[in-house]
Formats: sequence, C-alpha cells, structure tokens
Amino acid sequence: MESPRTDQWRTTAAWVRSRVQAHHEWFAQSLPMIASENLISPLSRELLASDFHDRYAEGHPGKRYYQGCRYIDEVELRCEELARTLFRADYADVRPISGTTANLGVLFALTKPGDTISVVNVAHGAHISSADFGAVGVRGLHRVEYPFDLQKMIVDVDGARKVIRDAKPKVAWFGQSVFLFPTPIDQLQDAFEEVGCAVVYDAAHVLGLIAGGQFQDPLRQGAHVVNGSTHKTLPGPQHGLVVAKPRDDKMRRKLDFGMFPGVLSNHHLHSMAALAVSLAEFLEFGEAYAQMVVRNAQVLGSALHSRGVKVLCAEHGFTKSHTLALDVAANGGGADRVEALEQANIIANKNLLPWDDPKKAMHPSGIRLGSQELTRLGMGPAQMEEVAQLIARVIVDHEDPAVVRTDVATLRRDFQSIHYCFTPDVAAYRYHKLVP
Repeated sequence: MESPRTDQWRTTAAWVRSRVQAHHEWFAQSLPMIASENLISPLSRELLASDFHDRYAEGHPGKRYYQGCRYIDEVELRCEELARTLFRADYADVRPISGTTANLGVLFALTKPGDTISVVNVAHGAHISSADFGAVGVRGLHRVEYPFDLQKMIVDVDGARKVIRDAKPKVAWFGQSVFLFPTPIDQLQDAFEEVGCAVVYDAAHVLGLIAGGQFQDPLRQGAHVVNGSTHKTLPGPQHGLVVAKPRDDKMRRKLDFGMFPGVLSNHHLHSMAALAVSLAEFLEFGEAYAQMVVRNAQVLGSALHSRGVKVLCAEHGFTKSHTLALDVAANGGGADRVEALEQANIIANKNLLPWDDPKKAMHPSGIRLGSQELTRLGMGPAQMEEVAQLIARVIVDHEDPAVVRTDVATLRRDFQSIHYCFTPDVAAYRYHKLVP
C-alpha cells in the first residue's frame, strides 16, 4: 500500500507536467518574439530525449575516460565536421553546454587573471558575459570599453582603434545582445596586428545569420575565434559552440584545454547530438532561412515605424539582423508595455537602451523584438505587417490586451508547423504537441 506521502509526490509530478502542457498550449496561441529564443526541429527534439542524455563522455572521441562511447564518439566527430563546414573554420568545439560556457572556455584559454580585455559596454547592448559581474569578471580581467556610435548602434571605429592601441588588450572582444548591425572589425585589423591581440567575436545572437551568409563573416574579417549559443538565429538546442581559425597550434591547444578541463567535465551529449542534426539542417536550409529572418525584421521595423512606434535606427534601415530595438519611453516604458504585450500573447522582453540608467534595468525605456521564431513558423513579410499592427494597438493605442489577444490567436492559427528542417511530415507536428 502506498503512503499518502507517495501520492503527494505523484500529484506534484503530475502538476509539473500539466504546467508544461499549459505552457505549450499558451505559446501555440502566441507570437513569440524574444530575440534569444527559437524552435528546435522535431528530429533534433527527439534526440534530446535519447539515451545520450544519461551518459558521460569526458575527454575527446577515442580518448575518453569512460567506456561505452562508441556511438557518441561517431556523432561528436560528425558534429565537429558539420560545424567546420558550415562556418568554413579550421577548428570547432561542440562541447560547450551554453553560450556563456563557450565564452568562459575561450576566456580561460586566452587570458589570465589581471590581463586586459577590450569589450562593448553592456549599456550599449553587450552580453553580460563581458561585464565585471559576468564571465570577464569571473576570470578576473581588467576591462576597457570601446566608444559607441549611438546613432548607428555600432562600435565607433576611430575610438575603438585608439582604445586598442592605448590599452594593448590581450583579447579584443566583440559581440552584443542588442545586435542590429555588423561590427566593423575588418576596419580594425591594423590595430589588432599592431598590438598582437587575439580577436574574439561572441556571435550568440547572430550565429545563424553568419552561417547563412546574411550578416558578416568574422573569421574572414579578422576574428580568430567565434563563439556563442546555438538556439537563437541558429535554431538548434540550448547548447554552445566555438569555431576558430587559430593563428597557431599553441592557440588551438589553449582553446581545447580551456574548454576541458577548463570549464567543463562531461558535456551534454543529447544536445550535442541534436546540434549535429540542426547543423545539417542549416547547411540545407540556412541561407533561405537567414534571408527571410532579416527581411522579416526589416519589414516589421518599417511597419512599426509607420504606425507610430519609435524604432531605433530608422535612418539606417532599422536593422540588418533579426533584432529590433524600440524606444517606448513615451508610451509607458519597457516594463509596462511588455507586460501589456504579454497579456495580448505577444511575448517580448524589456531592454535597456544606451541612454538608460543601468541601475534601473528593471524599468528601461526599451523593448527588444526578434523575427527569427516567427520566421521559423513560416511567417513572411505579409504577416509582419499584421504583427506590427497588433503590437502598435498595444504600445501606441493602449488597446485592451484581451481584445488584441483574440486577433493574435487568429493570426497564429495557421502557423503551427516548424519550417526549414528535414522532417518530411513536418505539417503533422503541431507546436503544442511537440512534448507529450
């Protein structure tokens, strides 16, 4: 006879499962527009629940500290090959379990505590990894920041060149979480060579756009290392990736050691397998997908602007990535408007703008939007016009979100399948049924 306590835990487990199911049902009726999220393909998702999840594989294929890795080794080697092919890289490490872990591993490899690193300021859109309270701080590095062009939302080239020459950083680090336009690293090559620094490009947000040939090509523009997460514009599992053109074997060995044993023990083998499928899918569909992501973002930016929403960089075409930055200070502020958008089932995030007080991160002026997930669901420019109208009704008109929510569900009804992937019967996979 089971005890009442056993029944309590069974009830708890059932409740957790019901909450996950409720989440899927909610998102099936929503417009997911968080710029750092995406949808994994049905085939990749299947591998996340495989026995690879339960295993250990410390070390390299063929040189493991554990037995039982025969097929794991085969998959990992193929995953590395796919990453090198996709990014035209000489080196690939598919073990990082997240973008931040990839950042930590690269920092562990190329720097020592007390070294100087040049970075983008978090207030200017950089990821928290480059802050004192992030990975850079964990490594004990001295930060110097590039001047930033607030009109163009990019690093100021002349100012960055001076910072690099004056500070002589061990590593020049680039990359942003609000990443509207390519970083002009090709124009800084003379400064890199003069001081002899390693150049690292955190491509977490734009990794898929780079792979699809739609943003910039850091490894051909002066970067030695490109790293990031694999679940944003690259629609794979929550995982990390490092690809590189190491300047010598010493850098290659350091990168390898920095990841293991530097910041990893076992890596997540199930997500590595899912990543291999995602990379193969991107080699097939990535260019078309990346083109549509950027096109959709630009159409959405223009449509929002025409409806009275203040979209940054209107004079520069709004964006060349998947991301749009909105200034909604005059409409109630970022925190207020994202809450209203969520009530309308439009999922976005509040975001600091460069002129905001960083101490008020929970009450910023801005909102960040991404086009990558709606694109993955098969939406195109025509739907972006409709999405802009729905967003403007909430932000500008302050319409009752409950009324807007009905129209959001109507739009979303015909966009439930995941596109740009291998599954032949993809239409049979409904978003809310991907997890049983």
